Amino acid sequence: MAYFLDVVLPLPLDRYFSYRINAAEAEVIKPGMRIAVPFGKSRLYTGIAIAVRNDVKATYEIKDIEFIIDDEPVVHKDQIKFWEWIASYYMCSVGQVMRAAMPRSLLLESETIIQRDEEGSFDESDLTDQEFLVLEALEHRKALKIDDVIAILDRKTVLPILKNMLAKGAILLQEEMTNSYSAKTEKYIQLAAEYQDEETLKVLLDELSRAPKQREVIMTLFIMGTSNKLVKSKELEKRAGTSRAIIKTLIEKNILIETEQEVSRMLMDEQAGSDTYELNEYQQTALEQIRTSFENDKVCLLHGVTSSGKTEIYVHLIKEALDRGEQVLYLLPEIALTTQLIARLQYFFKHQVLVYHSRYTTNERQEVWNHVLNDEEPYVVIGARSAVLLPYQNLKLIIVDEEHETSFKQFDPAPRYHARDAAVVLAKIKQANVLMGSATPALETYHNATTGKYDLVELKKRFNNVLMPAIQLVDIKEKHRKKRMQHHFSDTLIEQMETAFKNQEQVILFQNRRGFAPVLECNTCGHAPQCPNCDVSLTVHQHRNELRCHYCGYHTLLPKECAACSSVEIDTKGFGTEQIEEEFKELFPDYKIARMDLDTTRGKHSYQKLIEKVENKEVDCLVGTQMLTKGLDFRQVSLVGVLNADTMLNFPDFRAHERCFQLLTQVAGRAGRTSKRGQVLIQTYHPEHRIMQQVSTYDYATMFKEQLYDRYQFKYPPYERLIRITLKHRNYQLTLQAGEWFVGALNQLDHGVEVLGPEFPPVSRVRNLYLINVLVKMNKQQNPAAVKAFINKVKRSFEAAKAFRSVRCIIDVDCY
Repeated sequence: MAYFLDVVLPLPLDRYFSYRINAAEAEVIKPGMRIAVPFGKSRLYTGIAIAVRNDVKATYEIKDIEFIIDDEPVVHKDQIKFWEWIASYYMCSVGQVMRAAMPRSLLLESETIIQRDEEGSFDESDLTDQEFLVLEALEHRKALKIDDVIAILDRKTVLPILKNMLAKGAILLQEEMTNSYSAKTEKYIQLAAEYQDEETLKVLLDELSRAPKQREVIMTLFIMGTSNKLVKSKELEKRAGTSRAIIKTLIEKNILIETEQEVSRMLMDEQAGSDTYELNEYQQTALEQIRTSFENDKVCLLHGVTSSGKTEIYVHLIKEALDRGEQVLYLLPEIALTTQLIARLQYFFKHQVLVYHSRYTTNERQEVWNHVLNDEEPYVVIGARSAVLLPYQNLKLIIVDEEHETSFKQFDPAPRYHARDAAVVLAKIKQANVLMGSATPALETYHNATTGKYDLVELKKRFNNVLMPAIQLVDIKEKHRKKRMQHHFSDTLIEQMETAFKNQEQVILFQNRRGFAPVLECNTCGHAPQCPNCDVSLTVHQHRNELRCHYCGYHTLLPKECAACSSVEIDTKGFGTEQIEEEFKELFPDYKIARMDLDTTRGKHSYQKLIEKVENKEVDCLVGTQMLTKGLDFRQVSLVGVLNADTMLNFPDFRAHERCFQLLTQVAGRAGRTSKRGQVLIQTYHPEHRIMQQVSTYDYATMFKEQLYDRYQFKYPPYERLIRITLKHRNYQLTLQAGEWFVGALNQLDHGVEVLGPEFPPVSRVRNLYLINVLVKMNKQQNPAAVKAFINKVKRSFEAAKAFRSVRCIIDVDCY
């Protein structure tokens, strides 16, 4: 009987591929195991086994598998089912989901190895200079990799040279699977068995009387009470105040025995966690309502004002789940938030806390993957959106904190999933409970809660009954007219900051734009330097003395004169966090300021260091972008200043007003979180704007009602679903033609589906590629699966057309 194996490959291919296996392999292979398989021209990939079958209909040559990598599955059936849902809903391939989900160290890929053909007969005089260099390198080394040849020849394209050498019989090429994962090891020291009783130990110490440093090491082991136990080599060096050389000498004398053991990269304290805090009556009521909601198998939305103690409720629910032996997923939108929350959760749950996000190394991510997969004990996993893709065994609770945040949506590359929505589906597959929390819920989520799809639990009072911060709108149009502005600070803001500093309190300043200024403009001719690769002005970064593009990363030195007319009269327009930092130093030279934006938080531990500085009161003022708004808990902040709120209002997006309300309310919530009421100053040119008025009175209900009415009028979510198709190419005309072709094809869709476009976006060229958008709107009566199937059909026809073969087509479902 013939046996075939369906395999998913980590490639953007819309199907599973079948491979031939023998009866013995069919017995061993289980769904979810990794299999090394050939694909394409002799290349090896890691595939995931889906199912063993006896018959297969294929239009391609069926190959044999190379070998089985695992003894047990590394992916569960439930997880594969979840991958298939993501691929189907977000219109991508299962292979793309697989590549996003699995740590790179699990996705082994083959590498071409070059060796000298010892049996080959060739004439060295036939070799070119470059071929001779490769052969000469192979005389000194057994094998070379492609990267080695690129370095030797100092050129990027080396495959034609290698093919010629292969044809001449000079070299052999073979594919080799490489594993990038390396376990972390630690050296441990132990006293040799013959010296472990007191008599022999005394004799040894007498013998070492002339070697005081060696004697000190043995004495330290004895004092530590670990003379017969393993102790870390580094710890022994530190305690004994000695060097590695002394310990090495004792090892060579066979007095000490050294062993190397594999250790986890996850910092785990094996102590028991602390007891959870007692909840106040409002929190207790909310907790009971959430439990009732879970009993009815409903998704629950916790709408709690800022600093109402939502995290304490989460902690109680996590503890209950861990006590039952269940896994918990705690999703957060920002890595900065995980930094602060890790310490809080480790206080309660110690070693049961795992962290998973993009700043972790591949090795660290694989270790978290293994911990979750093996399920040796219940863990709470804190992570950004990618944590939803981990291989949970016994997941029973998912918490989505700050659920309104746009960071939960993946925009590039595929799969373009929304972690909040995906978490709801994962919970259904795993029969788990979902709790979403926010002070300013997304319109769609709150609409689901008010229409009965989700349960709604409200927490309207701050912890310890602290009053919500008093929000004051400052009319900077009027302040400029009366000349009461110093740089970008109004006199009101300066006075309030001085008061806060006198009271030894901290201040947060919010400006949602990084860099020094968004535009550098010539006052003589009006020329503003543009990015050569994108249709945007270059942003001024004065600290680095450069102009930088925030889309493609292009940068150049800050010019001293205008490139168009050579005038030295050049000035900046607008302002960013860097400029606020400079102005603060001028206004308050005696106080310290720190900046939190993408430029200052690139390092792995940069968030942690910055947050620790603020918490330890080493910083008097923190200025930053929207990173500041995402649930950070600073106890000593009494004042929040928003430098210019209008830029958020005027953004060309149907969500602009909702997001402006969310950002301003969230940043206001960073003030006065302990006992004293906080102050918030929002500088704006439009204090009369209805969103500004709603923010100043925390009127979420009115904002929700008005925005919902607008969405209904203009056919936007939650009343309609959106799918955006983006086409990219270097040629402007071809991009436009491609957009028109796509719209023409989509216009055949049923009545009730609206096709808008093609339309160039505000930034219509990025990285030298022109972008054009086509927007598909469908009402709730439409069958989304049928519409998506038609779009996929159009996409296949589009990609098959010779004229558009070089045009990239990207589909983004729920593009908001």
